[in-house]
Amino acid sequence: MQKTIFSIVLILILLPISQVFSQEYTNTNPTLTVSLNSDTFTYQDSDGHFVVIGLIENNDPLSFISNVVVQAKFFDDYDSEPLEIQEGSAILKVIPPNSKSPFIIRSENPNSNITEVYTKISTFDTSKFMKNSLSISVNNVSVDEVSSLSNSFYNLSFSGMLQNGDAASSDTAVHIAFYDVFYRIIQISTIKIGDLDMNELTSLKLNNEINSSSVGFLLFSESDKFYSDLIYVDIPTPQLYTNPVTISDVTVKDTLGRTLSEIKIDKTVKIQTETIVYEDKTGKWNETPFTYYVQIKENSSNSDISGKIEYIGKYDGKFLGNGITLQSINWIPEREGSFSIETFVWDANNSPLAAQGPLLQVLVN
Repeated sequence: MQKTIFSIVLILILLPISQVFSQEYTNTNPTLTVSLNSDTFTYQDSDGHFVVIGLIENNDPLSFISNVVVQAKFFDDYDSEPLEIQEGSAILKVIPPNSKSPFIIRSENPNSNITEVYTKISTFDTSKFMKNSLSISVNNVSVDEVSSLSNSFYNLSFSGMLQNGDAASSDTAVHIAFYDVFYRIIQISTIKIGDLDMNELTSLKLNNEINSSSVGFLLFSESDKFYSDLIYVDIPTPQLYTNPVTISDVTVKDTLGRTLSEIKIDKTVKIQTETIVYEDKTGKWNETPFTYYVQIKENSSNSDISGKIEYIGKYDGKFLGNGITLQSINWIPEREGSFSIETFVWDANNSPLAAQGPLLQVLVN
């Protein structure tokens, strides 16, 4: 049985957008009510499209609903007519009684003039009875270490188990809807499973980059015959990762080792970096390869424009345990002007072992 993982990753660029308005929809049966949760959320994605994401609630205690269509009208501040009208549907094909399902609607065109979105449920149908016979269990939820809690994204690992009901089923899928501290849905991932035999047990795994605003997720499943309960799962706070290497000092010296206050054109200088290696695990840094990079940029008069790269050099070495080490690279300036010296230490996989070193400004004349 082939299993594939599909993910809808919504990269958030939050803008000051007006409150999203929602409208309740009631059919001719006064006991059957379907509504949009008031926590519907609107944002602009990385491509400039506006996205509405939220929850559809089936408030009826007995009826199943399907074919839910949500309409979104996108407005600017200048026209009473919408810029766009788009429609979307629930993630769940069938929403059980007293349950809910996320939906996502994306504007067709990028448009930074959109300031307000109005959403309403257009149509829905009642559906046949389904059994609550899919059972989900959570084995592990973890988040990778991060260098800063202000990171925009974390890497989340999830594992669990899904057990089918008392009949073979198809089109089985498990959905993971991530929410923020305001319980707004901000990202959705789907694990497509497919066909399951009667009472079959299958493992669930997801490794996904999630928005750092996520504090938990909703876990739910459906197939052509069965559905599962909604499970709320907390996301653990990621541990801060401390770089094992620190670039503590950067200097420019002449060939005799004297620190220079001025650099002469066409004269060889030595760019020297002092690094400190520290790690509690004894022996971890013995014979560890690294690459020391120096990048020199010409300073631009326009602060919004990055300067032209004048020189890139590198030095390959090995760390031999903890302590202070020195690395150096020779440079012969070929032009006069003001320059910035940037330094980096990476491992053999081109991943940083240290934060970028102190920026050094030099003048060549």
